[in-house]
Amino acid sequence: MSDFTRILSQIESGDPSAAEKLLPLVYDELRKLAATRLSNEKPGQSIQATMLVHEAWLRLVGSDDDVLWNGRGHFFAAAARAMQRILVENARHKKRLKAGGEFKRVPLSEGTSSVPGPSADVLAVDEALQKLDQQDHRKAELVRLRFFAGLTLPEAARALGISSSTADNDWAYAKTWLRLELSEMEERKKNS
Repeated sequence: MSDFTRILSQIESGDPSAAEKLLPLVYDELRKLAATRLSNEKPGQSIQATMLVHEAWLRLVGSDDDVLWNGRGHFFAAAARAMQRILVENARHKKRLKAGGEFKRVPLSEGTSSVPGPSADVLAVDEALQKLDQQDHRKAELVRLRFFAGLTLPEAARALGISSSTADNDWAYAKTWLRLELSEMEERKKNS
């Protein structure tokens, strides 16, 4: 039994000190995943990788809910979901009128420089992912692991307990489906 699995079983049995033992084992990996995910965000984000990891960690082990993880893959899938919720909540907060609504901050130094191309809108991706989840939960989970947790395709396949070829097929389908859904959403937004 690996240290990771042993500590997970200690957490499940209610050992209050077990979570403290787990953090050093997963912190670097969670930090790397968060940094990878945030590198795809629009510039000027108020949330940093360390903050994202800490907030996700608190949601994973700090809740009063009895959370049971069935190994490393399940734990990282839960971490991906927690990071997704945090990024979506952060994006929603930014869109609220009291937080500036639709206004965009442009520093004076950017007045003459070119604006970088747009990255995927977290809220739009979340909305599309909810639709995909209703159609095919496994494909939506695969996207969450890739997009929000930054896992590679083989890592995501292991986390989901599926073969690499199934993950490859699911990923190809999900990417195409999401591209179409996001472009339709953008078109509806322009026409409204």
